[in-house]
Amino acid sequence: MTLYNQISSNKRKTLAVMLLFVVLITLLGYVFGQVSGYGNGMVIFAVIVSSFTSVFSYFFSDSIALSISGAKKVDEINFPKIFRVVGNLCIGAGMPLPKIYLIKDSAINAFAVGRDPKHSAIAFTTGAVDRLEDEELEGVAAHELSHIKNFDTLLMVVVVVLVGTVILLADWMGRSMFYRRRSRDDSKIGGILILIAFILVLLSPLIATLIQLAISRNREYLADASGALLTRYPEGLAGALEKIAEDKEPLETANKATAHLYISNPLKNRKDAVSWFANMFNTHPPINDRIQRLRSM
Repeated sequence: MTLYNQISSNKRKTLAVMLLFVVLITLLGYVFGQVSGYGNGMVIFAVIVSSFTSVFSYFFSDSIALSISGAKKVDEINFPKIFRVVGNLCIGAGMPLPKIYLIKDSAINAFAVGRDPKHSAIAFTTGAVDRLEDEELEGVAAHELSHIKNFDTLLMVVVVVLVGTVILLADWMGRSMFYRRRSRDDSKIGGILILIAFILVLLSPLIATLIQLAISRNREYLADASGALLTRYPEGLAGALEKIAEDKEPLETANKATAHLYISNPLKNRKDAVSWFANMFNTHPPINDRIQRLRSM
């Protein structure tokens, strides 16, 4: 698949993810309305909420992700090194300069957000800026710029808001259904429908997570290759990934909702992030495999 085909594919995936989210919330609203007695009014409410959230996430999810991560916008006067590295790469890639943010954390990591190259930002941890050599920092920056140019960031950042919304609504519906059932006569409610409702409420967070994981790991491989092509020096990114792999410090401000945004899994050493079961559903490909691919270029 060429870079241009990947861009078109990511745009289609973004639309598909948003539509799937609307369908999931509508289904939740219908089942919840039937079981709780709210009827079709709950479906209308669910459609309004899901539609509004999808549009909101398209325009504002990048700001939300940056805020959750504790990223602070910086200027060129105080951080000339970062702006020089990113600016030179943008000239080579024919892209506008994204906004630059810093996350005050000694762990080595970075991520990019934005719905298109004109509305984008890159956040680096202070650990990445302080501990990486210039060519390694350039490799990381090129990787993140590739995500922006390939429109990966649009897909990734929308998922942050959509997954969180599904989980919150499922939790609220589950609690409301439980208390409403205790306060009313359930003789007219079919047992099968109640069972379906509980199963759906329980599985919705998992379904939302699977939507997130449906974003192919090839996105990271593509960004690695695109970044290496931009810098003409694959070893720079390979060296950065090697330092990231050796760094055992987790990123304190990261969480499951935003972990897929980063260049590498930021939840290191957390019990829920290193179990064999969690690794089966990791949003990132094995970092050693990425390093080997870069060094084979």
